Amino acid sequence: MNHKAGPPTSTAVLQTEGDLIAANVPVIRTKLREMVASGILHLTLDLAATKMVDSAGLGLLISAHNSIKKAGGALTVVHASRDILNLFQTLRMHQHFSVSGAEV
Repeated sequence: MNHKAGPPTSTAVLQTEGDLIAANVPVIRTKLREMVASGILHLTLDLAATKMVDSAGLGLLISAHNSIKKAGGALTVVHASRDILNLFQTLRMHQHFSVSGAEV
């Protein structure tokens, strides 16, 4: 998992290194909490390396969205695969935070 932050700012990009599944959620959740606690308000989650999201991963995204929104920021998801994008649209998650698909 890579974290890129620019100059002192409230924006950052978190690149996942694998699937958003129950086995990986604790590590990602810890990183997200650290980022929000450090003042990151606009977080972009890059899912280019993610092929699967399970219910624990969905819960993580909803929790992250709620935490960041409560702090006055926004969550954005980019490079979601076609299947993940379809899942988010079916669950209407794209109505709560910005979601974009992978470039084909």
